[in-house]
Amino acid sequence: MQKKLVLDSNQLDITLDRLCQQLIEAHSHFSDSVILGMQPRGIFLAELIHAKLEKLVKKKIPLGYLDTTFHRDDFRRREIPAKASETRIDFVIEGKNVILIDDVLFTGRTVRAALDAMIAFGRPSKVELLVLVDRKYTRDLPISADYVGRYVDTLESQRVLVELEAQGHRQNKIWLINKDK
Repeated sequence: MQKKLVLDSNQLDITLDRLCQQLIEAHSHFSDSVILGMQPRGIFLAELIHAKLEKLVKKKIPLGYLDTTFHRDDFRRREIPAKASETRIDFVIEGKNVILIDDVLFTGRTVRAALDAMIAFGRPSKVELLVLVDRKYTRDLPISADYVGRYVDTLESQRVLVELEAQGHRQNKIWLINKDK
């Protein structure tokens, strides 16, 4: 298995700062905006972005976790059933601007499932997608991100590995992994 570094810890910090500045430009005072981290890996990125934003705008911003397991179109097709994660949304999203956050955008199926899952909590005014890595040329559905940390050209046989300190890794790093044949 070959690994290629996409973003090191310093580059990732710069990327997160840029994404936060873009969000501030678009959402200004965040009075009608909420953040939803997609389970399981998007919540770590959402927490990082959330902490940086609150520090920059000096205001509390609602943060929740959204699990899409039972809304996925491949849920019943798996040999081993997917294990659900916690959905924690203790605020109203009806009429709000939702910033949906995930680590990697691949086929778009998880985002489609997230849109379905969100409806149980109300009808948002607007939904925007923020991803750390957008795997170009791999979409099954016509879904694109509004805020992207890094675009990466990938093959189906490759995988993007996001290692964050919040997940127990020593440093924040993003890798592109070529699977051996």
